[in-house]
Amino acid sequence: MNKQDLYNDYTQTMQKIADVVNTIAILGWDKEVNLPPKGARFRSQQVATLSGIVHELFVDDKFGKLLTRLNTGNSLSIRHKKNISLTLKDYQREQKLTKNFVIKRSEVTSAAYHAWLAARKANDFNLYKGALKDLVDVKREEAELIGYKEHPYDALMEEFEPDASTKNLEALFADVRKQLVDFTRQIRKQPQVEDSFLHKFFPKDKQWDFGLEILKNLGYDFDAGRQDISPHPFTTNFSPEDVRVTTRIDENDFSNMVWSCIHECGHALYEQGLPSSEYGLPLGAHISLGIHESQSRLYENNLGRSRSFWKPHFPKLKKLFKENLSGVDLDKFYRSINRVSPSFIRTESDELHYHFHVLIRFEIEKGLIEGSLEVEGLDKVWNKKYKEYLDIEVPDDRNGILQDIHWSHGSFGYFPTYSLGSFYGAQFFHQANKEISNLKQLTEEGNNLPLLTWLRENIHKHGRYYTAEELCKKVTGEPLNFGYFMDYAQNKFTEIYNI
Repeated sequence: MNKQDLYNDYTQTMQKIADVVNTIAILGWDKEVNLPPKGARFRSQQVATLSGIVHELFVDDKFGKLLTRLNTGNSLSIRHKKNISLTLKDYQREQKLTKNFVIKRSEVTSAAYHAWLAARKANDFNLYKGALKDLVDVKREEAELIGYKEHPYDALMEEFEPDASTKNLEALFADVRKQLVDFTRQIRKQPQVEDSFLHKFFPKDKQWDFGLEILKNLGYDFDAGRQDISPHPFTTNFSPEDVRVTTRIDENDFSNMVWSCIHECGHALYEQGLPSSEYGLPLGAHISLGIHESQSRLYENNLGRSRSFWKPHFPKLKKLFKENLSGVDLDKFYRSINRVSPSFIRTESDELHYHFHVLIRFEIEKGLIEGSLEVEGLDKVWNKKYKEYLDIEVPDDRNGILQDIHWSHGSFGYFPTYSLGSFYGAQFFHQANKEISNLKQLTEEGNNLPLLTWLRENIHKHGRYYTAEELCKKVTGEPLNFGYFMDYAQNKFTEIYNI
């Protein structure tokens, strides 16, 4: 059998695995959007069973031999070789985990998710502690099974941000502390912008309709997706032709819905822009969650909180909510949506204090995985760090340690990608403005498709062909540089707060 026939066998196996993985994703989407309370027990069992099947298919010895054979010689195309080398790397990592461990991890994760839901509803961390402890134990075990050079947290980050290291993140967050902390303190000394009009009563149906209009304007393809309501906004994909988003609506906080829509739209546009021809293969998947988050934060903040973006949309919003926005002009609205003030909830945070929320989670996760922190008393550790970094007193567990869904999904190593995304996003947006000379004017005209086209060409279409660092260098000419984010933040907020 020649190499091309072997590659076809490889593709069929990978797409078979992708079909099962995406079936799990559908069950996950349904769990968040539609699942009745009594369905939880068997849903957990279903997901665990399918997770075991995926693991068996992927780590099968015959598949490993096929990858090894395809990885030798030069008869394949460059893109085919890339798919094989990336899959072999994933295979070698996954092979370190036994089927029993994968099933156990899935069961413990499902139990943790439902414990989190119950604890959040009751506003009581004690209802979650036991399940979270079990999950932390499983993640520590996973780190040891996978292996690492310097720190066990590195092993867990590899799933979300390949090639990232705890050491490099500590250096990056040192820059955040050194530069961003002082800048936010300067802002807090200035008179606060007015935003009370954003907290009047905004009917759910009108907010929903406006959110759909924004998604369409940004280029989200509703023939390849849909939007629903969930407690925690998220994006999920089953192929580039079925990418779904969710949002949440607070009738007394307009900001909650609109920036959830814009943020998740950024994620969804990335997924819809991946090549369908590479379905199930590495070149049809996103590079890293840091790059993924760069798309959502770019849309949410660099674009979605700009004066240019709202120039065409604010008149429509004002017409829709005449009474609430009476006497509010574009400049006042722009300042209000960029209000900087410390808050309890990460997803509702302003774009500067947001990185303190991420920093806190990074420090806690790192401590849990290395063993310097334990689950017992973790709520007190959380509250202490919020006082230290944001100078606020956490009032209860729902507004504190129970606010995020990520740990209940087993996603340790995920949170740092949020800050990485903002920093990548600022650097990419700076480059887009250099290469699209009239981007600001186009945005003011309500035409956001040229930006999407630029992102499709420079980022989306490549799949995993480049590493995050390689892509950043290819697109901007240099590696990730925190200075772009600080320049953007200082230029924007110095004007808003008259510093």
